[in-house]
Amino acid sequence: MSLFKLRGPLTKQQDIVLTLIGIVLFVLVWWLLAEVFSKQKAVLDDFDTTLPSSIGVDVDHALLDSIARVDSIAFANATEFEKVYPLLPTPLSVVKSFPSLISQDKLIPNALKSIWLNIQGYVWAVLIAIPIGFIIALFPLFRGLFSRQVDAMRFLPLTALTGLFIIWFGIHDEMKVAFLAFGIIVYLLPVVVQRIYEVSDVYLKTVFTLSATDWHTIRTVYIPSVMTELIEDIRVLTAISWTYIIIAELVNRAGGIGSLIYIKSRQGQLPKVFGILIVIIIIGLLQDMLFVYITKRLFPHKHYKSFFKGLKESRFGVLAMLGILFLAVLINGFFGLSSTVLLIGVAVIALSGVLFALYGEYLIFTSKERI
Repeated sequence: MSLFKLRGPLTKQQDIVLTLIGIVLFVLVWWLLAEVFSKQKAVLDDFDTTLPSSIGVDVDHALLDSIARVDSIAFANATEFEKVYPLLPTPLSVVKSFPSLISQDKLIPNALKSIWLNIQGYVWAVLIAIPIGFIIALFPLFRGLFSRQVDAMRFLPLTALTGLFIIWFGIHDEMKVAFLAFGIIVYLLPVVVQRIYEVSDVYLKTVFTLSATDWHTIRTVYIPSVMTELIEDIRVLTAISWTYIIIAELVNRAGGIGSLIYIKSRQGQLPKVFGILIVIIIIGLLQDMLFVYITKRLFPHKHYKSFFKGLKESRFGVLAMLGILFLAVLINGFFGLSSTVLLIGVAVIALSGVLFALYGEYLIFTSKERI
């Protein structure tokens, strides 16, 4: 099989091998560039690291010049040097930075905080964009009133709206969730409208022949057809929130992975900055894999030729987990999740959904009717 055939397929073994080779090549190029941009730094025993500008404004300029001249002579006479990486850290230094990130910089709690903020942004964006999109696309009155405004929203410079969100929602997590949700809505809403326009006329004519009411048409044609495609759009668009999380968490800097990476970049700790970036990428990849799994269970007709044993149980578990997630976000948004009893109830229901989904996956794995 030629690897240069246009749109040619790859076997599973080829895909795995090429992926590993690509990762190795990426790391090697990264390491090479780090060495190219590295510099030699003089090692001085009695070097004073105090910046002249920090000594004070009342110090005589002659003293400052004297300090600078002594430092210059010391650097010129240096005999020992060490290699530093001021522009690009090596992959090894990035790996070595993780213990410090986890123990000193609380990487895991900060990452969990950002994940929870992002989840809230996803849920609110979906809950707002989908109903509004259906209303605008299905009813001519609202389409004429608001369709142009919806299309124009995509051109809003979201980073310039941070000040407005601070005025409207304050500087705490409510503002960050609202900003992340709005950043998804401005792109998701036009997509919802477009997906409704793309529903095939064959289905609409069929339900019209069966004398279906408007509600039946929406429930049996529009919602299944649109959601089948929209789940992929949501999977792609939710990655936008990881772009805006840095901006959102700069406000008040009360924790989160965006706030942490900003602090480390200001301190010049490049290995830690790259380590945090890798963590964000890993979280994004896991999120993407989770969306693919949810799509396969909620819309199996896109991936399988027939219904098979265990799929119903797995789908019910996924729906239960999504339902409790949406409910938790709504309760947190309106009342706050401060009640211990409420938290325990949410956790129990979520765990039940996970166990039900795992049971379904076990039935699928052991079924002889797998496709």
